[in-house]
Amino acid sequence: MSLQASHDSIIQVRTLSMRLSGGGRTVTILDSINLDVPAGQFLAVVGPSGSGKSTLLGLIAGLDRPTSGSVELNGVDLGALSEDDLALLRGRLVGIVFQAYHLIPTLTALENVMVPLELTGGRDAEARGREWLKAVGLEERAGHYPAQLSGGEQQRVAIARAFACRPPILLADEPTGNLDQTTGRLVIELLMRIRREQGTTMVLVTHDADLASLADRVITLVDGRIARDQQGTPSP
Repeated sequence: MSLQASHDSIIQVRTLSMRLSGGGRTVTILDSINLDVPAGQFLAVVGPSGSGKSTLLGLIAGLDRPTSGSVELNGVDLGALSEDDLALLRGRLVGIVFQAYHLIPTLTALENVMVPLELTGGRDAEARGREWLKAVGLEERAGHYPAQLSGGEQQRVAIARAFACRPPILLADEPTGNLDQTTGRLVIELLMRIRREQGTTMVLVTHDADLASLADRVITLVDGRIARDQQGTPSP
């Protein structure tokens, strides 16, 4: 399976819709979304609760299948892939940071960071895992379990895990949503610094207007549609 880009945009979304049926009615979560994200861009996705932001992120990640439409990552159509090939592609192309961290509670901080490295057959997983923990300032917490870490520390471990395989795409869903303002700011500064250093394309869902203002581009979702697409101040 080739992972070479065949388009200028590393993420291409075409007429993407997501509808859920239940109770005798159909609810439209996303309605005919079209979106191109160039490589290296920092895109913020904003909008009111229930506008489809997290659903869009999940579809871009290939964690869910759309009702109709398509998502291409680096020129590869996610809809054409089996679940195994989709997991392989995601492991090579995409890092994900969630609001709730999603660390594995029975693994140490180091072991959590090593998971994607081991799944993709990377060499020297432990050494590389330690390097990433050092990059987020947690090398001395390598042997601690998630329950022994603060929320901010857990999110820093999650960031290290997301970047461990140096993916070209990072998807972040409200990464500061469970953190206090001071800790959240530190986490965002860390996330932004690593993204710049790695040249990563980032799509970030947020309710935080200050955070969105840091993006190269901001799209606003309303009722499952793109209501606004604005260029922001390019990130340094």
